[in-house]
Amino acid sequence: MQILYHDADLAVIVKPVGLDSESAVPQEIKRLLGGECFTVHRLDLNVGGVMVYARTKAAAAALSRAITESTMIKEYVALVHGETEESGDWEDLLLKDNRKNKVFVVSRERGGVKRARLAFTRLAVRDGHSLVRIRLYTGRSHQIRVQFASRKHPLLGDHKYGARDNLTAPQLFSCCLTFPWKGQTLRFEQLPEWGI
Repeated sequence: MQILYHDADLAVIVKPVGLDSESAVPQEIKRLLGGECFTVHRLDLNVGGVMVYARTKAAAAALSRAITESTMIKEYVALVHGETEESGDWEDLLLKDNRKNKVFVVSRERGGVKRARLAFTRLAVRDGHSLVRIRLYTGRSHQIRVQFASRKHPLLGDHKYGARDNLTAPQLFSCCLTFPWKGQTLRFEQLPEWGI
């Protein structure tokens, strides 16, 4: 696990694929840096990327507020099947089936349905696949994965949502976090090898 930045309040890290963001990562931060560690957002087990953790309760409250007020900007890169549009701004209604741990795009509002919005720009087309950079406006479970899959562009390696390839994990990476902190704006960026 790579640490991009740390001080008395924050730890910004690059979560490896396969490390649980809610238990294993905080334990590793405590082991490496000491003190407390509070999770304020999460990434799926099979997704890696830039994350911020609070090292005090006050920092956790401030970061949670930034998420709630949408002043924390989360950006991702993904490699998806097919050639996408050059850019897009998608808003969908999502319903999670907790028994199957799977999310579906639905056509009407009802109990448990949540609005989900993202915008993306296509960066490149390689071997019939599109490399896209995504700005996430809502943080719904499996949101990026299901919104792209519903438009016939499943993420490479995402067999849960229709990918037909030999990769073992979705090609999705949290590449950039930007958030207000003590009167300034902090920004941390890292790209995976396949996203460069």
